[in-house]
Amino acid sequence: MLFKLSIKNMKKSFKDYAIYFITLVLGVAIFYMFNSLDSQESMLQVSKSTKQIIKLMIEMLSMVSVFVAVILGLLIVYANNFLINRRKKEFGIYMTLGMSKRQISKIIFLETIFVGIISLVVGLVCGVFISQFMSILVGKLFQADMSRFEFVFSKTACIKTCVFFAIMYLAVMIFNTFTISRYKLINLLTAIKKNETVKMKNSFVCIIVFAIAVGILSYCYYKVSAGYNTLRTINDILPIILMGIISTVLVFWSMSGFILKLVQANKNVYLKGTNLFVLRQMHNKINTTVISISVICLMLFVTITILSTALSLRNTMEKSLREMTPVDINLYKVANLPEKITRYGKEIVYTDMQRENSKSSVGSSLKAVGYDMSKLKDVEEISTYAINDITLKTTLGSALEEALNQYPMMRYDTVEMIIRVSDYNRIAKLYNIEEYSLNDNEYIILCNFDNISEIRNQALKANVKININGKDYVPKYPECKDGFIEISTSHTNGGIILVPDDCELKDEQRQTWFLAGNYNAKTEEQIEAIEKDFASDESELTERLLAEGVIIDGMTKINLTESSVGLATIVVFIAIYLGIIFLIASSAILALKQLTESSDNRQRYIILRKIGCDEKMINSSLFKQIGIFFMLPLIVAIIHSIFGIQFGINVMEVLASKEELLPSAIVTVAVISVIYGIYFMATYLESKNIIKED
Repeated sequence: MLFKLSIKNMKKSFKDYAIYFITLVLGVAIFYMFNSLDSQESMLQVSKSTKQIIKLMIEMLSMVSVFVAVILGLLIVYANNFLINRRKKEFGIYMTLGMSKRQISKIIFLETIFVGIISLVVGLVCGVFISQFMSILVGKLFQADMSRFEFVFSKTACIKTCVFFAIMYLAVMIFNTFTISRYKLINLLTAIKKNETVKMKNSFVCIIVFAIAVGILSYCYYKVSAGYNTLRTINDILPIILMGIISTVLVFWSMSGFILKLVQANKNVYLKGTNLFVLRQMHNKINTTVISISVICLMLFVTITILSTALSLRNTMEKSLREMTPVDINLYKVANLPEKITRYGKEIVYTDMQRENSKSSVGSSLKAVGYDMSKLKDVEEISTYAINDITLKTTLGSALEEALNQYPMMRYDTVEMIIRVSDYNRIAKLYNIEEYSLNDNEYIILCNFDNISEIRNQALKANVKININGKDYVPKYPECKDGFIEISTSHTNGGIILVPDDCELKDEQRQTWFLAGNYNAKTEEQIEAIEKDFASDESELTERLLAEGVIIDGMTKINLTESSVGLATIVVFIAIYLGIIFLIASSAILALKQLTESSDNRQRYIILRKIGCDEKMINSSLFKQIGIFFMLPLIVAIIHSIFGIQFGINVMEVLASKEELLPSAIVTVAVISVIYGIYFMATYLESKNIIKED
């Protein structure tokens, strides 16, 4: 009997289960998708290092999945609590007819199992199909060969999803049993008549509190945008975060009274249609959900910020990588090694052989150990110089004080890199970037690190002179010029000084030998072989160099690309995972709050019908209420996000770009619109069903 009753209850209450069912299906699908990425790993043709990065990403996603499971578990319990409260009168009737609380618990137990199994199956089916597109995305992001791609079902992800959600459903069943055991018959039968008391706030107090909250938020916005340089440590940032949270709560606390007073001033709007009823309902609703709506707003803020920033990071790193890796390889070796140096508190002693070899160029050293230089092409070799009394501090001149204020942790005693202009031009020609010319008393500073270049520009405008071995040089341009010699994943050149060819630079002032070139290879196998020579610690070339006491460091385009793509992809996937979960949680909580209100206020809609409101007016008032309730936290979250994203971009200025923010924001808005829109429409349709006249 209980089994049949459970089935009938499910069919009868199917619309009541819509939000609950949507949340479960989305949760299962997303959980499976992000835990099934390892199923296609064997099909992706990538390098060994890229496979290691993919494995690291999968391990990190597995750890994040535990946190996600906790969020989904709490969300499912919260959603289930709504269903229990919605059916209090039904349970009261059961008890009146002689059914025990234990039997009622069994009915709910069976219903939970049925809904859980159905949602798990539907979610897994959706997850399996969508995960195929996710695997393709992973392959594209890691630039993998997808020729062996095939449709794959991940048993591991399926089992993991079933286990996690079985634990969640078990928690729900325990919660339901505990909840039912506490109910009293009189409370169940009269539950539908109970409404929260409408508490009217003093409008003047609301306006004052709203103004204070806006003032605090404005200060926080200023600190994370124009004044972000003052936020150097977590102790500086934490007060701003706390102030933002408190002021957000105050905004929502005061908003209902503030908006009500504002609209009441315009009688034509206030008295039109059911606006009076809608505003009073919203006033009461916001009053009773200040904390929850504030939490929802902050969750939406986190979602928008991490998604936009992560996608911007990915786009910027791809663009920077294309610009900053114009050749296949950079090799360099320190010139004029001393007997010993102290680095990071540890003393390093060099052998006589190593010191002698440091006097030879990179190319000469490679030839000396028998390396076949025909494997490389377009090779250019130059020297960089450093003079002890020409440091960042001396070249900044009068701009040093401002630099110390903005970047107090920077090492201003670092010696500057100096290169003859003709040497640089050979590298620039190879890189296909701008070449420069100089008169015999001029110098140019190359810098593509935006914030550092702004500081250097002040010194250049002040015409700061530098003295090299007894001769003064003045800046040719009042600002830094774009340029670099070392390939990189981003614009990290903090400064290179170009000097005329006749500048007297001594051999003992040579800092490094530098080589740039491309691989002389046509096939992937040949490229991999050359890459292994320089990128592997176990290659034959590495062993020969160590045996001869030759110390050569370097970086390759392939290695930089793989590490950059790997870092960006890991950040993006974790951001998408958490962002979508936060979005689902926010939307579900909003939907359930509104459905609870619709259920509690059903009698008020009956009164509206009795005083002459037709169904069109009632549905319109309901749509406005739900729309306002959904839009308020989203609007405030978007405003927060505008400044939060700016702060994120400023903090990651080397990696992320404001120019890439717009397309990232568009993608984020599209994702939010889809999920948020699904919950909004489901909430509206279900609320219509709740308030409709029997």
